[in-house]
Amino acid sequence: MTDVPAVDPITHRRILSVALPIVLSNATVPILGIVDTGVIGQMGQAAPIGAVGIGAIILTAIYWVMGFLRMGITGLVGQAHGAGDSDEVSALLSRALMLAFAAGGVFIALQGPIFAGAFLISPASAEVESLARDYMSIRIWSAPAAISIYGLTGWLIAQERTRGVLVIQVAMNTLNIVLDLVFVLGFDWGVEGVALATVIAETCGAALGFWLCRDAFRNPAWRDKARVFDRGRLVHMARVNTDILIRSLLLQGIFVSFLFFGAGFGDVTLAANQVLLQFLEVTAFALDGFAFAAEALVAQAMGARLPGRLRQGAVMTSQWGVLCVVLLALLFALGGGAVIDLMTTAGDVRAEARVYLPWMVAAPLVGVASWMLDGIFIGATRSRDMRNMMVLSAGIYAAALAVLLPAFGNHGLWAALMISFAARGITLGLRYPALERAAT
Repeated sequence: MTDVPAVDPITHRRILSVALPIVLSNATVPILGIVDTGVIGQMGQAAPIGAVGIGAIILTAIYWVMGFLRMGITGLVGQAHGAGDSDEVSALLSRALMLAFAAGGVFIALQGPIFAGAFLISPASAEVESLARDYMSIRIWSAPAAISIYGLTGWLIAQERTRGVLVIQVAMNTLNIVLDLVFVLGFDWGVEGVALATVIAETCGAALGFWLCRDAFRNPAWRDKARVFDRGRLVHMARVNTDILIRSLLLQGIFVSFLFFGAGFGDVTLAANQVLLQFLEVTAFALDGFAFAAEALVAQAMGARLPGRLRQGAVMTSQWGVLCVVLLALLFALGGGAVIDLMTTAGDVRAEARVYLPWMVAAPLVGVASWMLDGIFIGATRSRDMRNMMVLSAGIYAAALAVLLPAFGNHGLWAALMISFAARGITLGLRYPALERAAT
């Protein structure tokens, strides 16, 4: 079914209505980790804390591989929505959920070798590894639900229904926290209790997501086999998702190599870098809201074949992104030292982090173009450009490391990371005119 495309004007209020729920949703993410650690810490033993920490990191990394599903579905659904193709909007959710449940099933079936490989890469003491395996062997059963949330939230974002994303996140984390308290402090179930709380919370979060996306299931197209399994549409979706996956793996490779090379400068410098990376995480959380708004508005304009609206959406969301990073840079410049002191009590780490704090002042300003253009290109499903420009940027980062690391040490490492941000922004910016032409 094809409807008349929506032509609601793009306003700053509309952008904020999409962005602010995402920012608030992101703000809830660290709270759960703090509660998990705090609750298990009441057991008075180090091993359970380490087990929950390492188990959560391993599972987060596994699920992160499927993060492309959120980005890909946002662009594809936004374009179908902009084109007024409500049948395809529903069918896309079915495809995304089938992929999510299939991937979750594979992770459950292969949990043995996956966990064994993870501990080969990141070895732990026998006690921590045993407890972590207990934790992961329970949590892995919510893999289909956890991954399906990527598809459900991407579907909602594409239609600017980000309040639904906030509702899912808040409800899921609140339930998780309550169950943590009941299972661990009330029933004394320890590590297994933390894992079970997360399984229940993620399953309920997915169920809530299904309910919020119920419009899709009112359209018979969601179960129309001919449409859902259309070869051309499946190939296009696979191509988009594969390109985004490659791009994301390269981006993750840059951050992993940053930590690896930072470790070579000693424990104090490594710890200082880890503290400062939290500033980058705050920046990403803040900019996500405006990047997601760009995804939705650009995707709808692309689907409606309205290049003028596409440019308007890209420019106006980017204006908010720039304002956001200017405020963050000022905040980091004026209060960064106090934040460092809150995050660590080690005097040598505090002093070392302050040496490199200017890079955190620069990071939001240098990185804003790459963050916003990622959102713009995701909305336009120009995933091949994203992949190719990421390959080029990773090569530039590697060259910068080779030159700057021996000459300037940890300053050279931070400079190379900033150069990778700038390279992504510049290379994607050079491809932007072709993106607009594709909308005609």
